[in-house]
Amino acid sequence: MLIHLMQHGACLPKEVNPNQPLSPVGREQVEKSARAAAILGLRFQLVAASSKVRSIQTAEIMAGQTGYPVERIVVTDAVKAMAPTAETINFIREYEGLDSILITGHLPSLALLASAILSPGRHVEVRVENGGLMQLGLEPGKSAGTLNWALTPTQLTVLAGS
Repeated sequence: MLIHLMQHGACLPKEVNPNQPLSPVGREQVEKSARAAAILGLRFQLVAASSKVRSIQTAEIMAGQTGYPVERIVVTDAVKAMAPTAETINFIREYEGLDSILITGHLPSLALLASAILSPGRHVEVRVENGGLMQLGLEPGKSAGTLNWALTPTQLTVLAGS
């Protein structure tokens, strides 16, 4: 299974909007990342988001660019910012037969999830940026996954072109 992790784009401060949707900069970040994902040929059999507006908006943009039906996005607390890593891994395991999934989420949970997949039982530092995208491979029955690639928002922007 290929697991794609993406932190939502930059959002508005709570003082401006308590729901913290994507800011104009964050929307542009995610749109460029989504174009790059489409150029890379990424297709997902599951797109999951937290219930936060910025996570859902990120998932919708990614789904729209990669051909995933927006109405099928799964909104779950298993990928919220403070979700226990074990809960997120259990959520992923529910979809073990799928080839490719995308989780649009938050820090610190995305970094902790990547660490748990890459190095079960030991913590490794994994850098996650707003609008960045990484791909992890996790084979059924294996305890540890592999980092296939991690692209920063800047790298994704270059891939997306103008």
